[in-house]
Amino acid sequence: MNFKEFKQAGHWPTLLSAFLYFDVSFMVWVMLGPLSLYITKDLALPLEEKFTIVAVPILSGAVFRIILGSMADHIGPKLTGILAQLLVILGLAYVFVFGLHSKLEVEILGLLLGVAGASFAVALPQASRWYPPKFQGVVMGIAGAGNMGVVLDSMIVPWLAEKFGWQAVFGFLLIPLVIVLIVYAVLVKDAPDKRTPVTLANYVAVMKDPDAWWFMFFYSITFGGFVGLGNALPLYFTNWYHVSGIAAGMMVAIVVFAGSMFRPVGGYLADRIGGIRALQVLFVVVSLAYLAISFMPEGPAPEALGTAKVAGWSLGELPAQGWGAVAIFFAGTLALGMGNGSVFQLVPLRFRKEIGVVTGLVGCAGGVGGFFLAKTLGLSWEIQHGFALGFSVFAVLPLLGLGGLVLVRKRWRTTWGAVSGAQV
Repeated sequence: MNFKEFKQAGHWPTLLSAFLYFDVSFMVWVMLGPLSLYITKDLALPLEEKFTIVAVPILSGAVFRIILGSMADHIGPKLTGILAQLLVILGLAYVFVFGLHSKLEVEILGLLLGVAGASFAVALPQASRWYPPKFQGVVMGIAGAGNMGVVLDSMIVPWLAEKFGWQAVFGFLLIPLVIVLIVYAVLVKDAPDKRTPVTLANYVAVMKDPDAWWFMFFYSITFGGFVGLGNALPLYFTNWYHVSGIAAGMMVAIVVFAGSMFRPVGGYLADRIGGIRALQVLFVVVSLAYLAISFMPEGPAPEALGTAKVAGWSLGELPAQGWGAVAIFFAGTLALGMGNGSVFQLVPLRFRKEIGVVTGLVGCAGGVGGFFLAKTLGLSWEIQHGFALGFSVFAVLPLLGLGGLVLVRKRWRTTWGAVSGAQV
């Protein structure tokens, strides 16, 4: 890729602003993952209900992605992004001042955090519209790499919660939110191409197209797996490997780092060899990772070795099983992240004129996939007091995705792919 040509092709301040906006928004969206260890402890909730709580923001984000995607087409991505960010800031400020005192209040917070998760439907089309087809993979990868916010969450939130209390975390997160809102308001610029206001009829028309459903299914596997694991793994690591909250956060940070940083790589790879070919390989890797993790045994509890570490293992004391799980999840989320980039190399090529509608629908499907992953792990624990069943179910989904790619491959390459101006 010619960097000079890429820089001149679009509007880099908008691409940078979209990345930052999605980054801090994603960080807020998944904050209940690491914070659930502390909030639910105060509320004395059983483990299966904890998984439900961390799944609520994911599902809420899925719904709000359609709403914000429609708003972006009606009033413009910039204004939509500013309004959404202000609403999230107000919600976090309320919790910072008044706290949370019941499961219902936590679930209401989860619904509000979904607005932050819906930033995806604003940031990606905003960046995409500035660039030609041959750069779509890398552009959508860069903008989408804002999901590295989950890495920052996992590293910082447990430490802040233990040092200052979980309620203070909401105050700390207000700082980057306000700074990025100012940067976004100053630098971002809506693309000059004319937007067609979206109506319900537009959504109905797109949903009649089988290609839209295929993209939704593929993204429910890739992004759903990434965000579902990002929210659920703190609970998984603390209960299956008996680690401390800070250690669990660092383990999750290592895991999701791969998915976040390699999303642009997935987009770039798809630009070079085609999104279909890239996804075929990545789905196999994801399936093998889920299958392998389903066979991982529970790690030893600290008290089983005669210690008195009530808080759990630290990262330096982590038993071999824990590091093995981190390695498997690292490989799996790397493939999931690259899969995210590969899916969104294809989406703008197929639905260039309907990118706002389709991004909202596909993003919604990704959130739904993440909700079901977290919820399934909770049900797995409730049924068998373990997680093998849950991960086995999700090992099958990428194989179904692989079968779907085989079904559509020839048609996509000989129809819209042949005139897209890019590798498909």
